[in-house]
Amino acid sequence: MENADFSPNQVKTLLSWSAPGRPFRKRGKEYYINVILLALVIEVILFLFSQYLLMGIVASLVFVAFALATVPPYNFHYRISSEGVTVEDHFYLWQELYDFYFRKIHGIEVLHIRTRAFLPGELIITLGDISKDHIRSVLLPFLPYREVIKPTFMEKSGDWLTRNFPLEKTHAASK
Repeated sequence: MENADFSPNQVKTLLSWSAPGRPFRKRGKEYYINVILLALVIEVILFLFSQYLLMGIVASLVFVAFALATVPPYNFHYRISSEGVTVEDHFYLWQELYDFYFRKIHGIEVLHIRTRAFLPGELIITLGDISKDHIRSVLLPFLPYREVIKPTFMEKSGDWLTRNFPLEKTHAASK
């Protein structure tokens, strides 16, 4: 699908594939029980301080966590062209994108493309059957590749919480 011989006025598809919309790992019963117990402890503390609105927010976050852990993602269609990157119906010009790097999430290779704009900030694209070397070779003429990305405070905090307070025993082995 790669073709470097194209005129400036012609849009060429360099790479196209379908893959799940987000990294997904099936969760065990232990995960759900631990989430419910943690939520109940937080709910009791918030109830004692009469924080009813925060209680509703915690309940809604638990619902979202259950929904994301239960329902597998559907496949998205990704396309890299001479003009930019397309994710489903959203098109991003090369001028709107900043750089890219790869990271493993739940044992799945994921492409991260950072944007110049604050929102969305980062496109997170699962690779599916495509190798990361192939995607890297297609993206390198258009975007700089970052070999090492310094984790943010939030990522470090999340990793620390996951390591020290796992919601299921198998989680540490898959990361």
